[in-house]
Amino acid sequence: MSDSRTKFYLDKQDAKWKGVCAGIADYTGIEVIWVRIAMILLTLAGGFPWTLIAYALIAWMAEPKPLGLYQDSADQKFWQGVRTNPTRSTAEVRSKFRELDRRLADIELHYTSRNSALANEIESLR
Repeated sequence: MSDSRTKFYLDKQDAKWKGVCAGIADYTGIEVIWVRIAMILLTLAGGFPWTLIAYALIAWMAEPKPLGLYQDSADQKFWQGVRTNPTRSTAEVRSKFRELDRRLADIELHYTSRNSALANEIESLR
């Protein structure tokens, strides 16, 4: 897949106007209603021209989200976690690889040990 799952996209499917707030919600994993409320509060709290300028720039510069970017919601949640905390994600992957390596080492130890019952079973399968 040529589309990057860790890139910011406009979410036109859940958009109200241009999809910027929906894209931010998709990127961060926050509910879209909270992003919209934060945008309105930020605009009303004194960021009036700047929030609208930033919104327009993001809508102009960002690409729309490809239709088949995520296969299911679990895939989407995984990539949101990678975007928000890549250090934790790499630690989880490293931990999984350590567990796999430990299990493979146990299998290798069992296979290469002087286990005559196992050797007889293997020979009977040949």
